Amino acid sequence: MDYEELLKKAKKELPETKTSGERFEIPKATGHVEGNKTIINNFSSICDILNRDSSYLIKYLQRELATPAVLDAGKRLVLGRKINSGMINEKIEQFTKTFVLCKECGKPDTKLIKEGPVWVLKCAACGAKHPVKSKI
Repeated sequence: MDYEELLKKAKKELPETKTSGERFEIPKATGHVEGNKTIINNFSSICDILNRDSSYLIKYLQRELATPAVLDAGKRLVLGRKINSGMINEKIEQFTKTFVLCKECGKPDTKLIKEGPVWVLKCAACGAKHPVKSKI
């Protein structure tokens, strides 16, 4: 048998992979508008999934959405104006890509470390270290 035949035989004997792709999905905010405030009900679970301190995400959302925010009872985030869910989810996705996902391997297994004046994203999966260009 030549190489090509062996390769075809090996491919036939491989088990079928039945994965849905990536194990990590960027969480979506769920909430509602109350008067002229927007409430994100699952804020604490978003922070848990992203493995980031809630204060980082609050600061980021305040700056990006140009609105004050208050953490209510440690679970919900109350934003100071009406904001549609698409805009909030877009900002959470940007935060995740900048401050959570590894630039090398794309995995979420990272830690945010302050090295002098610079924030660094250190990946536990591949060991890569990258400075974070945005401010928290």
